Amino acid sequence: MRAIVAAPDAVEGFRVMDVPEPEPGPGQVLIEVRHAAVNAGEIRHLDIWPAGRVLGHDAAGEVLRAAESGSGPRAGDRVLAFGPGAWAQRAVFDLDSVAAVPPDVDLSEVAALPMVGLTALRTLRASGPLSGRRVLITGASGGVGRVAVQLARHGGAYVIAAVGSAARGDGLAALGADEVVVGLAGVGDPVDVVLDTVGGAHLVAAWGLLAPGGVLHSIGWASGDPAVFPVNSTYAPGAFRTLRSFGDASAPAVDLALLVDLVAQGVLRAPIGWRGSWRRLGVAIEALRERRVPGKVLLDLD
Repeated sequence: MRAIVAAPDAVEGFRVMDVPEPEPGPGQVLIEVRHAAVNAGEIRHLDIWPAGRVLGHDAAGEVLRAAESGSGPRAGDRVLAFGPGAWAQRAVFDLDSVAAVPPDVDLSEVAALPMVGLTALRTLRASGPLSGRRVLITGASGGVGRVAVQLARHGGAYVIAAVGSAARGDGLAALGADEVVVGLAGVGDPVDVVLDTVGGAHLVAAWGLLAPGGVLHSIGWASGDPAVFPVNSTYAPGAFRTLRSFGDASAPAVDLALLVDLVAQGVLRAPIGWRGSWRRLGVAIEALRERRVPGKVLLDLD
């Protein structure tokens, strides 16, 4: 079968080549992949993967072989999946990493959701009740940001979406942002929750905007710059403020099913900013690196 694999010796960092058919182990299903999604972090760190490793994590398709245990989806079922090795014509996934997709939900719509959806959903859940709270999302034009804006608004929060330029803010108000700001200088009152995907100076500035009792989640570092906190900036009298890392994507089946259900209800729209054949991955990667994609890249395995 054909797959996109890591190729440290290639200029692009990947190549499409024939690889052995995957064999599902106990508690796994074999899936015919119809659509796969590209996360910015995956292409930013192509050099960390050993040569020949099948890349990717987000996939949607049909079950070719059910688990030997008899549990989970059956052959022919449509599923959303999250796990390593997704950028291939066929892939295996653990049972606790797949969720059924109803007939009335477009597979291509949900294929872009696993990594960014799990990140946004679980981070917001860890923030506690959102109703009436001020939630700041940095890097809001990206995949995680666009999902987080929608989920935070659905949870009753007042949502502030921070972007790098006015053009990057297009469409965020329609997704539920109450404010769209360029940079963080335009954020007025303190905020209760921050989802930061930028890192560097943005992380430091976001910490300074946090209200007593608030929480800042560091869930990305798109800037690639170090964060330097001024002396004593992490100390303040009164209620504590919290800086957390967050990246738990373990056993995602239940939350994948929830994301699919939110799409079915019309509450959530997948953040697809570029769609095309997986044969055009190089073009898609260039567009991502040049920040010309609002959201996620979706690959059709044709």
